[in-house]
Amino acid sequence: MSRFALPDLGEGLQEAEIVAWHVAEGDHVVVDQPLVSVETEKAVVEVPSPQAGRIAQLLAKPGDRVKVGAPIVVFEGGVHADTGTVVGELTEKRPETAGPAEHHGVASPGVRAFARERGVDLAQVTGSGPGGAVTRADVERAVAQGGAAGEPLKGVRCAMAVNMARAHAEVVPATVWDQADVEAWWSPQADVSVRLIRAVAVACAASPALNAHYDGKAMARRLLPQIDLGIAVDTEDGLFVPVLRDIGDQDAAGLRRALDALKTAARERKVALADLRNPTITLSNFGTVAGRNAALVILPPQVAIVGAGRIHPQAVPSREGVAFRHMLPISLTFDHRVVTGGEAARFLKAMIEDLQRGS
Repeated sequence: MSRFALPDLGEGLQEAEIVAWHVAEGDHVVVDQPLVSVETEKAVVEVPSPQAGRIAQLLAKPGDRVKVGAPIVVFEGGVHADTGTVVGELTEKRPETAGPAEHHGVASPGVRAFARERGVDLAQVTGSGPGGAVTRADVERAVAQGGAAGEPLKGVRCAMAVNMARAHAEVVPATVWDQADVEAWWSPQADVSVRLIRAVAVACAASPALNAHYDGKAMARRLLPQIDLGIAVDTEDGLFVPVLRDIGDQDAAGLRRALDALKTAARERKVALADLRNPTITLSNFGTVAGRNAALVILPPQVAIVGAGRIHPQAVPSREGVAFRHMLPISLTFDHRVVTGGEAARFLKAMIEDLQRGS
């Protein structure tokens, strides 16, 4: 027998959720045949078979969360892997050594009874005892963290929780707000998103410090010549942030086509992993739903995120007395460890000037 472990799919997380199996026990498979779909940080990914052979056992079921490196499939026979197929691990089974999946949730009868009394699902508890066994202290910790009452976060919402905790721990945020008078071009049919994207590109050219990555441990900043804009997309499954590449070199029509394709892929859960990685700055047009101003969250190594609020009519002084103009609120949250207030203000000024142009 040989086992195939869940590979590292390059998302940086330590686990993934089994979405659906494409094979059953007893099936014969060939190299690169899809075995299983798993949900990573922001996408559903198919994992191919590393070898040809017969499936002896599936070690996880849909809905299970499996740690990277834990076995998920047992093949009959020895190892016949095409090692170039996946970044995974295919090993001979050693009956005397239990794998990570077999240790998951192991507990003594007393600990199991203690968990039942408190409504704790041992399958959701990480064991700290010998061999990964769950101890009484692990159950008490789960209760203290709400394990007895809440439903574990999965998929996109789990990734969001991990990323937001990381941002809170690592970033020193500051936010500036202003608004642009968009009366010259605004109408219900106006392509506000493309105007915002163009304005971000203009602002990055005016204040390059905002289009950068920062390594807090090394205290090293890297200014990035290409603007790869993360676009926050709200879906029923949670927040996705696909990336528009090289926005400074695209015209309005190209930006609209690329934006439509990314939004459709995100909402259909078909966005490619490559389209979710390494944004250099992010835009959230939350005003399409509600809200004027927001202090948004920066996900490192980025150093800035732009927010666009709800366009609204506002009374402003004019030569005739008072006029109503359509105003677009803009917020800029930046990492004050590496971006100065002056750099942020110049970025915001350049955005507003571009947004107030008639064309």
